[in-house]
Amino acid sequence: MDAKNYIILNPADIETRSFEIITEELGHLNLSPELAHIVKRVVHTTADFDYARITEIQSGAVSSAVAALVAGCKIYSDTRMIIAGVSKPMLKKLNCELYTYVDDAGVATQSKEKGLTRSILGIEKAVEDPDTRIFVIGNAPTALVRLGELIQEGKVRPALVIGVPVGFVGASESKEFIKKTGVPYIVTNGRKGGSTVAVAILNALLYTQR
Repeated sequence: MDAKNYIILNPADIETRSFEIITEELGHLNLSPELAHIVKRVVHTTADFDYARITEIQSGAVSSAVAALVAGCKIYSDTRMIIAGVSKPMLKKLNCELYTYVDDAGVATQSKEKGLTRSILGIEKAVEDPDTRIFVIGNAPTALVRLGELIQEGKVRPALVIGVPVGFVGASESKEFIKKTGVPYIVTNGRKGGSTVAVAILNALLYTQR
């Protein structure tokens, strides 16, 4: 059988058809427009429809995030992978900067001296910059917990926290903790998540301004 008879080869057509399938399969869930927009991106990335069930958006979180993005805010990420995957044209269009300190030389030195993870120290450094309004945590539960502590201490008040660390130890608990801080959040409840999910969520927010 000729592959061209049953496999779509054009990238744009593949994406279009993928979103058609996702929309069809999510149709019975009656998701809100905001949640559907984000969940579709996550499902497109993961092929896992369970994200329709576990993704939670605090009321007002999307509008808070979009306002910060339109204002050209800085965005902190806990991994280089997230930076690699986020739409560079959209960041440029909105004059937003996405950055991380996980491979910062000073953070690495402090990590050795203090016996703390780079993820924790990176968060502590990032909150010192008032222009950093969005925090994207896709890997380290410890980073999300530390961010929550700094929020409770009054040292930072983010416009949005994307909290989607993945794993069996601390991931679920860190998300529950950040939800109690009162800041706008988008999380994936439970163990699932990861950098690719974080990328999908942030891109979904950026694409609202295309």
